[in-house]
Amino acid sequence: MKKNLIFLLLLYITAVSAQNTYRSPLDIPLVLSANFGELRPNHFHSGIDFKTQGVINKKVYAIEEGFISRISVSPSGYGLALYIDHPNGQTSVYAHIESFIPRIADYVKAKQYEQESYKVDLVLRAGELPVTKGEFIAYSGNTGSSGGPHVHFEIRNTADQVALDPLVYYKESIEDITPPQLRGIAVYPIENVGIVNGNSEKVYRTSIKKDKKGEYLPIKDTIKVWGRVGVGVNTIDRMTGTNNIYGVKTVRLFCNDEEIFKSDITAVDFADTRMINTMTDYDYWVNKRVFYEKSFIEPGNTLPIYTARNNGYIDVEEEKVYKLRYELEDLYGNLTSYSFHINGVRQDFPKPKECTVMMRRNEDNFYEGDLFSITVPKNALYKDHCFTLNKNFSNKRYMSSLYKVNDSYVPLDKSGEMTIKLTKDSLQNKFQYGIVKVTNNKESWVGGTYYNGAMTTKISELGGSYAVSYDVEAPEITPIQPAKWIAEGKIVIKVTDNKSGIASYRGTINGEFALFEHDVKKPLYIYRFDPQRVKKGQTHKLVFTVTDACGNQASYEYEFKY
Repeated sequence: MKKNLIFLLLLYITAVSAQNTYRSPLDIPLVLSANFGELRPNHFHSGIDFKTQGVINKKVYAIEEGFISRISVSPSGYGLALYIDHPNGQTSVYAHIESFIPRIADYVKAKQYEQESYKVDLVLRAGELPVTKGEFIAYSGNTGSSGGPHVHFEIRNTADQVALDPLVYYKESIEDITPPQLRGIAVYPIENVGIVNGNSEKVYRTSIKKDKKGEYLPIKDTIKVWGRVGVGVNTIDRMTGTNNIYGVKTVRLFCNDEEIFKSDITAVDFADTRMINTMTDYDYWVNKRVFYEKSFIEPGNTLPIYTARNNGYIDVEEEKVYKLRYELEDLYGNLTSYSFHINGVRQDFPKPKECTVMMRRNEDNFYEGDLFSITVPKNALYKDHCFTLNKNFSNKRYMSSLYKVNDSYVPLDKSGEMTIKLTKDSLQNKFQYGIVKVTNNKESWVGGTYYNGAMTTKISELGGSYAVSYDVEAPEITPIQPAKWIAEGKIVIKVTDNKSGIASYRGTINGEFALFEHDVKKPLYIYRFDPQRVKKGQTHKLVFTVTDACGNQASYEYEFKY
């Protein structure tokens, strides 16, 4: 559900008025490793990351009274996470947890055995697990898709789960007198109506330098523009006392001293978070892994973070110098200003390229060939796009041609569907086929469904290269030092797969479900002996079975006396 700007500003004002009412979730000095609204692959960062001094198992506390409304346990994503609903209508979230306190851990474990799954997402009734302000609830960790020990912390509006900037509440506890930094700018000619330096290609200035006094140096060369253009910026923030890189909260663009664009990230609606891919230069990010933020608003961009004149576009219709200025500001008011200019120079527009397949943003789009087809639904594109397709028949390692699905990377706000016809269909077990994405001669498994000699899968972007491959090998199971399992109180098993990846696993002891933990960062599966479920002084039989995404299965059996 889309939120209008006024509503989000009201949420922000509510947050500001409530600051300092929450206690800290940690009892160590607060230092951030990531801030709110940072640009991430396919999403905005919806919280702040508190450092935990490089280690796990720091105590985590409830910031206010309330009740635990949700507990999630996953090998990826947030790992172990707690959600606490508070009486003021807000929810606090604590993620990448190492372990919960006993009363919460026991509740979770009972549900995991009930559902016979390590991965659970539990919704609790009000009052089922109450907490008090400052209550010790968990130990910090590094679980799930975490790059190091920290606590990912969020504050959400309970009613709709819109995430607010938690730093508002802890601003006084964290010093910051360091302004943001500008690293590069880009100028974008708008297709068929704008031109830069004589052609329709984007222009980047990727190395903005400073002089010995720390002042930004001007761009050396002249950027000549005509017609409608947009501008983008590569920028980062810093905080006092750390070496981390953060996202910039507020970006303003001025043209001839008039503000024409402003973005201000004060809240994140998870329903909108994928629109980061139209806010940024997606093709540049995929190829360079560097984010350029566009200071103009494309037709399909409905993020409620903007105020803009003419949607931020600059119409260059006079032969003169257009003075531009960026202002970058963080939550603390630290400000960086950078001035540059573009020259209005009348230029001949190149002949528009021919377009065989034009995909429209506000229509359902279809391309169908003999061996390849794709569907892009209405409102999946952020703007109209000329679709291209190239195929390579000669690659013999695949069961189909290799298709380059568009000549540049274009994000989709919702999934399209792609079908590739097999040119070789020799496997008896059709579940062993799968589509792979090929990047620099390296494959990543996409998967899909086989039907009538073709594979179909969802697709979230245009621009990749795809072909049909197969996986006929079962995963490999390796017990890790079984002779030490009893002494160490845990069973450790390593699982690897050659191609399609692990889809499911199950462990049993004496035919009963056994809870094996797993974290996506390691190929290890761990069972911790539970005397209530495994009796001592008896011989027990372990069976561990794992299945990959193509249905290939492996099993390991072991008898032990506990």
